[in-house]
Formats: sequence, C-alpha cells, structure tokens
Amino acid sequence: MNMRRLAVTLALLVVGPLAGCTQQPSADPPLAGARIGGPFTLTDQDGRTVTDRDLAGRYRIVYFGYTFCPDVCPTDVQNIAAGLRLLEQDDAALAQRIVPVFITIDPARDTPAVLKRFVAAFHPRLVGLTGSADAIARVAKEYGIYFARGAGNADGYLMDHSRQIYLFDPDGKPLALLPEGPPEAIEKELRRWVK
Repeated sequence: MNMRRLAVTLALLVVGPLAGCTQQPSADPPLAGARIGGPFTLTDQDGRTVTDRDLAGRYRIVYFGYTFCPDVCPTDVQNIAAGLRLLEQDDAALAQRIVPVFITIDPARDTPAVLKRFVAAFHPRLVGLTGSADAIARVAKEYGIYFARGAGNADGYLMDHSRQIYLFDPDGKPLALLPEGPPEAIEKELRRWVK
C-alpha cells in the first residue's frame, strides 16, 4: 500500500466515525421490521385463555421470566411497573394505552395461582401468562428468548434466561428494547415511542 492510500485510509478511519456523531438520530423505532413476536395462546393469572389478538390495539411491554427467580426477574418487573406508574402520574391516558405482560419460562411451577400472587405484587394491570411447556417454548422462540433449566432438585432449581424487555406497538410489531432500569429511563422510552 502506498503512503497516499494509507493516509486516506487512516483519515477515513478517524473522521468516518466522528462524522456519524453529527447525524440526527433516526425517527424510526430501533426494532422496526424485526422478526420478533407472533401469535400465541396462553393462560393468564385468572385461568383465562389469552391470545395475542386479545392485546391488539394496545402497546405492550413484554418480559419473560419466572416467579421463583431470586433477583433479576423481580427487580426488572419492579422497574417496569415503577416506570409505568411514573407515566400514569403524569399522563394517565397515555399510560392506559400500555399493557405490561409477564410470560413465564417456568410453566411447571408458575401456575395461574402462583402468577396471580406475583403480578399482584407489582402492578394492577400486569398480565401474567403461562401455558404448556411446548406452548412456552414456541412463544419464547418467536420472541427470541433463550431459557434453560439450571441445576437443582425438582423444587429448588433455577432457570437461565435472557432478559429483554420488549415494547410492541398496538399491531403487535416490535418497537424497541426498554432499559432494565431505573424506572425513569423506562418512562422516558415509553414517552418516546407510545403515541
């Protein structure tokens, strides 16, 4: 490589990334067009069958976890609920357009009754969903969620899982990943994308 070509290449490497800093951020949601989500039929905390069509017309925050999780899941769900409450305090009508959804990745232990106690501890509109092991595996795959049973005995095992917090539009299309916290950051992103 000659010296002139080397100088041009180095200049592009240095100036190129800096030039991107002056561009305006895209108005398109970061997950627009992503193949995340899809149809499902599960059971809610009251034992009722719930499908993706039952959530149509509302924005949804979707989080996968399990109620026996010792730390991450309750912290994330608490932050989601607190972020939604902040929005409710300032713009109740906008917040009513959002339904928070918790989908278990541990259906063996997370029965509707267990989910009912769990979701009631966080937010009155939080929907808890469970189903057969096959149904949960299908939904998790559609949403790009990894999970696996960890070590332990029949009652005391942990679950490994990814912890994305998705925001979907009223048509069920993915908009953005919400931050895990703090609640103020979640509220800020909700304001940005919920119309």
